[in-house]
Amino acid sequence: MNKELIQSCGDELYQAMIERRVIRPLTERHANITVEDAYQISLRMLERRLAAGERIIGKKIGVTSKAVQNMLNVHQPDFGYLTDKMAFNQGEEMPISQMLMQPRAEGEIAFILKKDLLGPGITNADVLAATDCVMPCFEVVDSRIENWQIKIQDTVADNASCGLFVLGDNAVSPTQVDLATCGMVVEKNGSIISTGAGAAALGSPVNCVTWLANTLGHFGIPLKAGEVILSGSLVPLEPVQAGDFMSVSIGGIGSASVRFV
Repeated sequence: MNKELIQSCGDELYQAMIERRVIRPLTERHANITVEDAYQISLRMLERRLAAGERIIGKKIGVTSKAVQNMLNVHQPDFGYLTDKMAFNQGEEMPISQMLMQPRAEGEIAFILKKDLLGPGITNADVLAATDCVMPCFEVVDSRIENWQIKIQDTVADNASCGLFVLGDNAVSPTQVDLATCGMVVEKNGSIISTGAGAAALGSPVNCVTWLANTLGHFGIPLKAGEVILSGSLVPLEPVQAGDFMSVSIGGIGSASVRFV
């Protein structure tokens, strides 16, 4: 794709987000679009968000678990950028009816960094040494693509289907919990709807962050001290709507909850 087309696609996705309307999959309209093209489109979309006053506060890894990969029929991870406009606090209502279109919630483990990480060559030990703490998290993904009919290029271009997220109010050292075996329980409106474990995300959430650091490193992009890194869902995506209440509990880490309006 040439630069003009990449910019046009990024602008189209940004406007779809602002106007809360879906668009046809890019892969339907641009048969030769590559993953590299899609990342360039996502950067244009991000550029528009930053120009509107948002600031980057972290990064996310998406499509890490088999449950999510099978649900979306996308079979490799991707990444996107988190901005301050996406972040909500524990106990704060999340206005999905005003900000999102096709929201789906997923329970995750968030990493808060205290040191920069710049790949390639980053190891799991490097990630743990650079992590200040881990926290329970809900990410509420959204897609600007009609009916979530996405291929990997569509979700990559759409900033990895970023929506909103909320961090719990408990933080622990990553060395105090076995991140591969810790269990997760997700409840919706008082009923348990899914369970999972850290190993669901590429074998361990730490593997996910290592993958991200090394993947971004090829582009010269670091994970920065102070950033929030969402390491990927451990459970299937759950469609949500205004009025729903969800909570997630992660063994050895804590819980997070969110009410949707």
